[in-house]
Amino acid sequence: VAWMHGDPRKVIYPTDSYGQFCGQQSTPNANKAILFYFNILKCASPAVLINLQCPTTQVSLFKNTDRKDLKHLQGSLCNPFASFQSIGEVLRDEDCPSMIVPSRPFLQRCFPDFTTRNGVLTVANKTTFKDGRGKTRNVTDLREAANGINSVLDAREVGIKVFEDYAGSWYWILIGLVIAMVVSLLFILLLRYTAGVLLWVIIFGVIGVIGYGILHCYLEFSTLRGKPGADVTISDIGFQTDFRVYLQLSQTWLIFMICLCIIEVTIILILVFLRNRVHIAIALLKEGSRQVAIGHIMSTLFYPIITFLLIAICISYWAVTAVFLASSGEPIYKVMPAQPKCMYENFTCDPETFNSTNVTKLCPRSQCTFAFYGGESLYHKYIFILQICNVFVFLWLVNFAIALGQCTLAGAFASYYWAFKKPGDVPACPLFSSFGRAIRYHTGSLAFGSLILAIVQLIRIILEYLDHKLKSAQNKFAKFMLCCLKCCFWCLEHFIKFMNRNAYIMIAIYGKNFCSSAKEAFFLLMRNVIRVAVLDKVTDFLLFLGKVLIAGSVGVLAFFFFTRRIPVIQEEVPSLNYYWVPLLTVIFGSYLIAHGFFSVYAMCVDTLFLCFCKYHCTIY
Repeated sequence: VAWMHGDPRKVIYPTDSYGQFCGQQSTPNANKAILFYFNILKCASPAVLINLQCPTTQVSLFKNTDRKDLKHLQGSLCNPFASFQSIGEVLRDEDCPSMIVPSRPFLQRCFPDFTTRNGVLTVANKTTFKDGRGKTRNVTDLREAANGINSVLDAREVGIKVFEDYAGSWYWILIGLVIAMVVSLLFILLLRYTAGVLLWVIIFGVIGVIGYGILHCYLEFSTLRGKPGADVTISDIGFQTDFRVYLQLSQTWLIFMICLCIIEVTIILILVFLRNRVHIAIALLKEGSRQVAIGHIMSTLFYPIITFLLIAICISYWAVTAVFLASSGEPIYKVMPAQPKCMYENFTCDPETFNSTNVTKLCPRSQCTFAFYGGESLYHKYIFILQICNVFVFLWLVNFAIALGQCTLAGAFASYYWAFKKPGDVPACPLFSSFGRAIRYHTGSLAFGSLILAIVQLIRIILEYLDHKLKSAQNKFAKFMLCCLKCCFWCLEHFIKFMNRNAYIMIAIYGKNFCSSAKEAFFLLMRNVIRVAVLDKVTDFLLFLGKVLIAGSVGVLAFFFFTRRIPVIQEEVPSLNYYWVPLLTVIFGSYLIAHGFFSVYAMCVDTLFLCFCKYHCTIY
């Protein structure tokens, strides 16, 4: 339905006061890609400009029109439907643009080209301009009319610099991600032989990396403390597009040091109070590594790539459908009066019949201009509901892609565990066979489990939306109830994720339906609740430390490289605007890569654990 009624051009191209697209091919405005405002002083904020609801006449212009061309075109820009009177009346009624100021395009719209000279705001190196009515206005009036535009343009400038940094450092970013992949693979392989030693290395490695971060922040703080200009607070300098400015402040390094200290103390306390369970978890991981399931089914390590591709397809489908739904309205025109207190202000109108209505008599010089896209039909009234349905389908599909991956991996690992003679009785292609079984026999069970989780997630999204709407409300009881509901559904979502994961393992082992498998998994876990607490929580914590260690180690290496602190390859470092752009990309990407490898290992351990519990429960 969205693809039948939607029109993405409404999102891509701006629309002038006559409902015509600017810059659309095969139209009179094909070469007129920029939207021009007759009187930008009437625009209260950039949000009004971007939403095309600024109460002034808007027309399309050629993209490369300069100020001299505009002076010659000023007469041709006049409203073709206007009955010209005196110059004052023409300017008053906005039949022609009242003024022309130097502008630059942004989001295909003309905005004043603000610059700063010696701390003074100017346009074309001038601080005043003529408003077309003989009055001299200050540039600050334009600034107030386009309040916030400079911050948006600064963000655009930052975006350009970030893009330049990516263009110049993508090769080294890729090398950093490859290093993270190799290190993650080595960790998984080493767990087969030295699980106990390696896990303790992970624990102390994370503590050491964070400790080094604390030391580095302290040294930077000690160096900057007392220096002229370094004691300025972050709130005093406000937002700066060059983030290196913040690194020159002692307060920045103090904040970093405090945060790292809190993280370090938290990890140490967890290890102290859970030291016995950590020993048990390490023993379980060592036993799981001894099963060498991953060693015999190496293809499982790369299955997360398939899950990533499936989720990318789901995201693309949702985004395209959402754009078509959002652009499926019809052009709505509203009355724009020239004088205040017009009873027909903001009333919908038809531009073809507007001049023959009573509105022009009761509200002289009013115009029927384009406002936004919408509609009054049954379909347009329920577009919001359709957007919710689109979000629900998106959640369902994403959860199904994740469930398919979990069931596939569980089936592959279970086929290894239950093989009488290893590896002779293991199927030739266990991962491919498990994937085929999941698609052929278990699609309904996986879809049903995903449906339950998607419903809970949709309810959580609705609660977050209601919480956003009720922020300004004064009803404390409603806020309390909403907070309780959010907490309950958060717990419910995580419980369902945990149960679904174990239900998919039982489905992969026995091939039963979702409800029977979930019930059997639940009672099996309840009979081994202590083992579950040790394996699920402490083991996840140890694997999380492994992800942090890999991301942190690669991040430290990237930090020394991009800040030119490695003399051997110092000349190879590309020139960057912000070195933190490739640095954060490498750290975040390394964590995702480590998470992909470790999630396979965690699924292996969980599957072997359930098989172990089922085997021993059957014997006893």
